[in-house]
Amino acid sequence: MKRHPLRLTGVAALLLTLALSLESCFTERQNEGAQLYAAHCSSCHGDQGQGLERLIPPVAASDYVAKHRAELPCLIRKGMQGDIVVNGIHYNQIMPGHEDLTDSQITILLNFVQTSWGNTNQIYTMRETSELLGRCNGSDGQ
Repeated sequence: MKRHPLRLTGVAALLLTLALSLESCFTERQNEGAQLYAAHCSSCHGDQGQGLERLIPPVAASDYVAKHRAELPCLIRKGMQGDIVVNGIHYNQIMPGHEDLTDSQITILLNFVQTSWGNTNQIYTMRETSELLGRCNGSDGQ
């Protein structure tokens, strides 16, 4: 059976187009994550996630981000106060919650942090974020 070179080329072109559109989708989500971080987090945690001295913990190369995965969605939604230890340093400041963010935006924001500035953690799915937000009555289903 003889194969048609044009048919294979068409399939290859289709696969290339799909791959490029998926890459674009991920790039847009990464950009959206950076924008959400800049708008809601960078004023305290720094442009590069570096934190502020011993006042505000870093999210860059943060052991807390890696170890407290299940708590992070509620932490963003509801905020927190009290002592925490990040990279061996104690912090005790109030972090405001972000009730204005949707579950989807929290997922995108968390995935940006999980994969930026030396963090190489597993990304969140929308379903996982919504389920974790349900634990603190914080899911908006969006």
